Amino acid sequence: MRALQIILLSLTTLSGCAKNQNTLPPVETDTQSTTTTMTNANDTLNYLALGDSYTVGEAVPESQAFPYQLYSVLNGQALKVTSPTIIATTGWTTDNLIDAISASGITNQKFTFVTLLIGVNDQYQHLSEDNYKIKFAEVLNTAINFAHGDTSRVFVLSIPDYGVTPFANGQDAVIGPQIDQFNAINKAISLQAGVHYIDITPISREAANDPTLIAPDGLHPSAKMYQLWVSLLTPLVEARLKR
Repeated sequence: MRALQIILLSLTTLSGCAKNQNTLPPVETDTQSTTTTMTNANDTLNYLALGDSYTVGEAVPESQAFPYQLYSVLNGQALKVTSPTIIATTGWTTDNLIDAISASGITNQKFTFVTLLIGVNDQYQHLSEDNYKIKFAEVLNTAINFAHGDTSRVFVLSIPDYGVTPFANGQDAVIGPQIDQFNAINKAISLQAGVHYIDITPISREAANDPTLIAPDGLHPSAKMYQLWVSLLTPLVEARLKR
């Protein structure tokens, strides 16, 4: 149950940026997206987590990464959730995640629910917002399809603001607004698609005054911060799975 399934791929270097886009890319789902998938009390539920270092839980014990904390809490609520399948690696951009999913061998599988958190490395590597628009819509489409086309079973988390961490070396005034721009994109696309959107960025900014929210590496969230994220996620996921 506790075996973490992390699919590792080598990072690839992106070349070029997408052409400017004045409108949000369309989010397309299959015909099942117009209905909801029913869950019975005795069902065994499976969970897919897509992302980067924030999903894999860099710098904290495996059990304290937010997907594992969520899995643990849900099982404590009498839901039979299997150990999460995780496609995430530190440093991944949205393009890297798309490539990893394609190479994962699970593209034909379906999951009871899916979380998605991606984009910080697009900002950090100075990739264009237009490229992020296109690629985030693509990976969100994939997440929805993994969830049987049911948008109510997909949960997007906003990008944390690492500008307040020691790693940022006082560059919060530059990093923060850039993170906000990328979050404006993923929020608009998520709301357009009709998935759940959980804004955990304000929690990440509390680390400016609470160093216990930062892991020992001075950059990533601590287990305590992940617990705060899970406190926002749990009611939404639990309500959907118990419906």
